[in-house]
Amino acid sequence: MVLSEYSYVFAIGTFFAMLDAYNNGANDVANAWATSVSSRSITYRQAMVLGTIFEMVGAITVGARTADTIKNGIIPHEAFQGNAGVQMLAFTCALAGASTWVMWCTRHSAHVSSTYSLVSAVAGVGVATAGASQVQWGWNGGQGLGAIFAGLGMAPAIAGCFGAIIFSLIKFVVHLRKNPVKWAVWTAPFFFLVAATICTLSVVYKGSPNLGLKNKPAWYIASVTMGTGGGVCLLSALFFVPWLHAQVIKRDASIRWYHAFLGPLLWSRPYPADADRAVVVVPNYAVVQEEDQQYQQSTIGSPETLVNSPITLPKAAQTTTTEKPDSIAIAEAQTDYKRLMADAEAKFHARLRNGRGPLAWAMRTLHENPMGAGEIYEWHNLRRLFKRIPCMIIVGALYGMHYDIHAAQSGIHGTPEGKRMERVYGAAPKYSNDVEHTYSFIQIITACTASFAHGANDIGNSVGPWAVLYGAWRTGDAAESEAEVEVWQLAVLSATISLGLITYGYNIMKVMGNKITYHSPSRGSSMEMGAALTVLIFSQYKLPVSTSMCITGATVGVGLCNGTFKAVNFQRVGLLMFSWIMTIPVAGTLAGVLMGIVLNAPHFGV
Repeated sequence: MVLSEYSYVFAIGTFFAMLDAYNNGANDVANAWATSVSSRSITYRQAMVLGTIFEMVGAITVGARTADTIKNGIIPHEAFQGNAGVQMLAFTCALAGASTWVMWCTRHSAHVSSTYSLVSAVAGVGVATAGASQVQWGWNGGQGLGAIFAGLGMAPAIAGCFGAIIFSLIKFVVHLRKNPVKWAVWTAPFFFLVAATICTLSVVYKGSPNLGLKNKPAWYIASVTMGTGGGVCLLSALFFVPWLHAQVIKRDASIRWYHAFLGPLLWSRPYPADADRAVVVVPNYAVVQEEDQQYQQSTIGSPETLVNSPITLPKAAQTTTTEKPDSIAIAEAQTDYKRLMADAEAKFHARLRNGRGPLAWAMRTLHENPMGAGEIYEWHNLRRLFKRIPCMIIVGALYGMHYDIHAAQSGIHGTPEGKRMERVYGAAPKYSNDVEHTYSFIQIITACTASFAHGANDIGNSVGPWAVLYGAWRTGDAAESEAEVEVWQLAVLSATISLGLITYGYNIMKVMGNKITYHSPSRGSSMEMGAALTVLIFSQYKLPVSTSMCITGATVGVGLCNGTFKAVNFQRVGLLMFSWIMTIPVAGTLAGVLMGIVLNAPHFGV
């Protein structure tokens, strides 16, 4: 039996489920890849491709086939009294409250946990439906709101400790040696062993609910974990080390990626005759590079002209004057700051318009066809609007893939934020590109595994409520403690997550990573492994934990390994922590108020 009278509720719930998944990709998944992009181990476009592949493969192949109808047991299933209509309404309101809050945070570049948002929203719905006494406010075996509050503090701190320990190991074993390049090459298999072991445990305990690997005997899990880690270690010793040795020690500029398959044969490859004069054969992993400085320190003379002249704050913003009241001087300084930011954005947009491809065409069309005077219904505005609409769609879909993440992270030269980031970067020692190159490969492995585990496990945050809505709408009965999840639902929402990552993930990436501390591949891989270890430990004790919070804590921990508090932007950390704390009351209130209004609306038949 289909609840045809509630079809509109199912349609609205489906919309918010997809919006929640979109936000999940733009927020949580983008935050997971921000470390790799910030370290320049991978480009933004490559991260989008790999993130999409591993998210969808993880969700569709080993994603959860059942979902808890009451997220984390925050409210009892009996609160719905078997009424399918109330249950559908509850999950629709929960999805609406959670997705609205996460979307607002993403728009303002504040990364929050979609998991915590949904849990908080369900708690708010529970208060509106069954009363505050029915909500599990305490610990509740690690599934109540008390455990969530505890996780807000414990998870980042523990992740910070793990990240600091791993990076300290790299720092003292490799970076501080007299010949760090050789130490990086010869110790690479060990760090591949560590990374592969952690990644395998992530798949076993966090990323494969459908395979049931975590229910296997301890000896089985240990064998699989050590076997995988040992296998990756052996493969790296046979194939990666000879290839890396030829590239960074022999300085063989003719070496290519496919030469790695030659393995031990590369040891007999002769030294190139011009090894001492060879050009750099590894990427430049510096956070601020020449092209970034040109973007940060230049403005435009006209919309179509690129002028590489330094951007500096006007005198009103640099000095205080006794000729004007303080309020006027502050207002002028703020106006100058806004103009400076607008000039930098215009410079970037001009660069995009001068390029090739559909994005450049769309941005040129929008630039050449601004809306004219008068209201939108004026004939000249309507004609331009029809030209602008398809271009706006193209820009919305492709703008993120061309966004200058690194320039945005380091701040605009001359602004308070730009000066703050210069101080943070100046407090962090810079290590050899040849050494950092080694850890870029390890970081890509950890990032891909994190995406796979996220797609397999955290897809349930969005698909769970949607599965409940679909089951109640299709059968006419309230879903039981668990609801079946169809494969097509996993495919649809995993694709929506990937869409959020591709089109809007840049809004989180531009403030993550280097906005907190200086990044490099060795630092980034330590951060990702520290965050993965923390998630594993919390999962074993069934404590709710956010990957976003863990990676942030690990970032701060690694940043402090520079030996000074100045190497961490604590202003950004404070803003992030504030957004985490506000998630619980705001998402819960939005969902609860919406549920209360709709549930008690006149003539609402349930």
